[in-house]
Amino acid sequence: MKPLELHGKDLLGVGFPEGFAIGIAIRTMAQHHAGMAREDALALLANIAADPAAYTGHEQYAPIANALTGADRRNPDMNELVPGKTYRTYGSEYIEGGAVRQMEVAMQLPITVAGALMPDAHQGYGLPIGGVLAAENAVIPYGVGVDIGCRMCLSIFHIAPEELQQHRTDFVQLLLDHTRFGLSVHDERLDDPVLERGEFSTIPIVKSFKDRAWKQLGSSGGGNHFVEFGEVKITDPGNELNLPAGRYLALLSHSGSRGMGAGIAQHYTRLAKELCMLPPEARNLAWLMLDSAEGQEYWAAMNLAGDYASACHHQIHARITKALGETPAATVENHHNFAWKEKHGGKEVIVHRKGATPAGKDVLGVIPGSMTAPGYIVRGTGQAASLASASHGAGRAMSRTQAKKTIDPGSMGKHLAEHGVELIGGGLDEAPMAYKDIASVMASQRDLVEVIGSFLPKLVRMNDDDSPPED
Repeated sequence: MKPLELHGKDLLGVGFPEGFAIGIAIRTMAQHHAGMAREDALALLANIAADPAAYTGHEQYAPIANALTGADRRNPDMNELVPGKTYRTYGSEYIEGGAVRQMEVAMQLPITVAGALMPDAHQGYGLPIGGVLAAENAVIPYGVGVDIGCRMCLSIFHIAPEELQQHRTDFVQLLLDHTRFGLSVHDERLDDPVLERGEFSTIPIVKSFKDRAWKQLGSSGGGNHFVEFGEVKITDPGNELNLPAGRYLALLSHSGSRGMGAGIAQHYTRLAKELCMLPPEARNLAWLMLDSAEGQEYWAAMNLAGDYASACHHQIHARITKALGETPAATVENHHNFAWKEKHGGKEVIVHRKGATPAGKDVLGVIPGSMTAPGYIVRGTGQAASLASASHGAGRAMSRTQAKKTIDPGSMGKHLAEHGVELIGGGLDEAPMAYKDIASVMASQRDLVEVIGSFLPKLVRMNDDDSPPED
């Protein structure tokens, strides 16, 4: 039997208006009526479009009807703050007051179930970077962040790290040839299955970013995004990577969903603020109910952006791996700036990790330090108090503006040279001294992760201009 295939123009033809109701209808029909004849499906949808109120109580078709009538939009008068819930803070001595105040406001949302603040936390928009928030049946676009699905990706090779020093010019050229940052993109468009996803045709705002997503595929953003070669030391001989303890050459990348992710975040944050009025101090924490048409649409767009971010990393690693003539001995990938459906305290909640690493029991991840400080390959311990989370890096000790004003270019160059690090691109805002001490951060979360190895950067490629970060 041929699977049901519907397109936006089909629904426009049976009376659907332009907008998110089209995407909701296509996904609902695919979920419940994958084998229905196309003519029958369109006839059913025509009936729903003609009289949506008749279907608002239907078990399967209510999301479509509510999207058409706007019945699932929340009363803006409902959203007052409530007494704040308690939450656990890790490494409080390293966290600025602004981040703490933002977290305290987040804990006063009526949808909040639990929260935690990681030791790398610093002030952001809405939820602080390093903030973890569990919400009931709601998703906060700025609780996810602008750079949706930003992630770390590590490839480890059976190559002695001394090769990097002995053939440094060749490795520099590899990074120059196979990475692009900021507005720079590859001369030829790349292909990936993620670009064929149905969300590009069923969600209007996502559709508008299709061309940009294609152009930016396999590239990295600005700010703190990087691709770097360095040395991995495996210290846990019983690791899940099946690597003997020892030293290896490795490739590490950090970036996210590029312009598409930023556009999705901005669009749905504006929409959330229209539907969810909050006091000024909480305005950037506006949410979408997950069972609303808008919430379902954002959830689908967020997941697409996360998969697109992953595809960008895989493209980068595949190109460089091919140029090396090697096959990775092991890989580790994890993301932050995302929301997950998880069970905590026996109930399903939406866990936002904005600049926080998933650290569920036995879940692997990478927590970077700075250009001259080691990062760590870790195994999560699944602690309930942290909502099974850990830091996503060392965290900033200085704002970007402060770093540019106070750090001398000469001192930064000397610091890099002393540590044997070569930087291609980058700026003072990403100087190692602008970051917290990774050793202190890791000591503050020793209960949250177990270290199985380290990564020390040696050759770092970053954006050449001063474009802002995308997370």
